[in-house]
Amino acid sequence: MPRYPQTILATCVIPWDEHEQLIEEVFRREIRYLHGQGFDHLYIFGTAGEGYAVDTPHFREIVTVFREETQTAGIEAQVGVMGFSTATVIERLQIAYDAGFRTFQISLPAWRGLNDAELLTYFQDVCGTFPDCSFLHYNLLTAYRTLNAADYVRLVEQMPNLVATKNTGIDAGGLIDLIQQTPELQHFLGEMNFAHGALLGECSLLPSISHAQPDKMKALFAAGQQRDVARLFELQHELRLFTRTVLGPLLAQRRIDGAYDKLLLRLSGFEEMPLRLLSPYQGFSEAEYDACRQRFETFLNKENI
Repeated sequence: MPRYPQTILATCVIPWDEHEQLIEEVFRREIRYLHGQGFDHLYIFGTAGEGYAVDTPHFREIVTVFREETQTAGIEAQVGVMGFSTATVIERLQIAYDAGFRTFQISLPAWRGLNDAELLTYFQDVCGTFPDCSFLHYNLLTAYRTLNAADYVRLVEQMPNLVATKNTGIDAGGLIDLIQQTPELQHFLGEMNFAHGALLGECSLLPSISHAQPDKMKALFAAGQQRDVARLFELQHELRLFTRTVLGPLLAQRRIDGAYDKLLLRLSGFEEMPLRLLSPYQGFSEAEYDACRQRFETFLNKENI
């Protein structure tokens, strides 16, 4: 049995005003909105949540608000921590720990790739500092080293509180090794590799593009639990069509994840989310959103014919 339950893990993006300050009430309503859609596993500060860009005062403020909302709503909540050093990661983990969180996402320091000895040291120092907590490793492509099944096998043996991974970019071949060799870990996959993973064993869904179509997202997850091959790949195909048709021209701009996630959250119905990102990253304009919204409505009309 995996060390973490099978679920859909949804991100909360951060609403900023024109002075790069948190719009607290919008953030609170977003959390309630996602929970109202049936998502009870939420996290902050992944790539979409701009975890790479927040300073410590913003981190502390947002963690405090997130704790208040998720504690009262009965949500299973995770806090992501990114940093260039072990010391920075532990410092921010301590802030979230003191706020009451016990489940975290961590990625590798992204200045240079870690060798095997450094990799083990990093997990020992981070996970070992918080032995009563659970950790998900975000296998981030920009960390200069992506972990494979053999890496996780070594870590599983020594880190009892490493419970899950986030591997949205791994291909079908890597998935075979990952899921078969490390069944102790819950592996969160994206819409484009979840179907393959679900046929190999228990895995979970980390949605991005399907945020705009939450019913389709839940259907994909259910098909994976049932190992319904036809339905899995039918839904995956529909989501690919949605990506090409609706996001279409915006994909060529290669913006950072948060730009797309804020747009997709708006398309889902939470229209008060601002599109701006923290400096220096560029969000989409209102005109770009309006054009995307029109493509989305046309897409839905064709689906319903």
